[in-house]
Amino acid sequence: MRKFSFILFLVFAAAMTRAQVPNNGFENWSTVGAYDMPDQWDNLNPSTAGTGIFTCTKGTPGSTGNSFLKLTATEVPGMGVVPGIAVCGALDQASRLQVSGYPFSLRPASFAGKWQYMMYGSGIGYMDVTLTRWDAPTASRKVVAICHQALSGMVMIWRNFDIPFTYYDGQQPDTCMIFLSSSGAVPAADDFLWLDELQFQGSVDGIDAGPGSVKHLYVSPNPANGSFSARFYSESPDQLALRLFDSRGMVVCEQKVEATQGENETEVDTRSLPAGLYLLKLGSGSFGISKKVVIQ
Repeated sequence: MRKFSFILFLVFAAAMTRAQVPNNGFENWSTVGAYDMPDQWDNLNPSTAGTGIFTCTKGTPGSTGNSFLKLTATEVPGMGVVPGIAVCGALDQASRLQVSGYPFSLRPASFAGKWQYMMYGSGIGYMDVTLTRWDAPTASRKVVAICHQALSGMVMIWRNFDIPFTYYDGQQPDTCMIFLSSSGAVPAADDFLWLDELQFQGSVDGIDAGPGSVKHLYVSPNPANGSFSARFYSESPDQLALRLFDSRGMVVCEQKVEATQGENETEVDTRSLPAGLYLLKLGSGSFGISKKVVIQ
């Protein structure tokens, strides 16, 4: 009986993990004026509604079920090429940055689903999933794990994908943010990303921060304009690698940091970088910490 109960628990836990993406099959849509919105997902349709052009639409039929999510970069009068973007949470229409996610308390091993996509020119699409938690002692959000996938080339039939998470924190997250984009920093007309049956797979135990690991990474100012300061605590003297990644997952800035034990600070020059959302990673070996940085 105990063995049966344990197996039942594992099956239930696996099902709960897979169910943690709201409206994951994009079966539920609501009509807002002249366009449809996938329930519990925000996008840029409110910004382009005045032109009658929409970059987030419902596709039918789905890989399974009745519908799927279609994100298509489209030329919009007066706005240029607008990427197809969808976020699980809230999207700032002006900056096109995600401003909130949804409650989430699991530690999945990977983000999976089904996709089709086609990239034109240099408009590389991408998917970002970030798990965070509120850290009361520092009154700030800590990144627990990140899952990032840049898209290039094409997949013209429904195929499965399974992208692993990289964990930076051993505690449970409290928030999940999912950001899907048909294009990168330079969108090309007709870039598209179709998605269906999104889910989380597996689970990961807590991680050991490791000796000499970096703690408490702060970025100021954030948003940055011209440069920013990265402040952190190192448990021992160490040579660290600082890398800044753009929305395509490409390293756009890299430098070595000679850290002393205790509080450290280093300056990062961003004058040559275009405005947008970046990911700062600082660490040694397989250990590290990350922070999202907005460059104006």
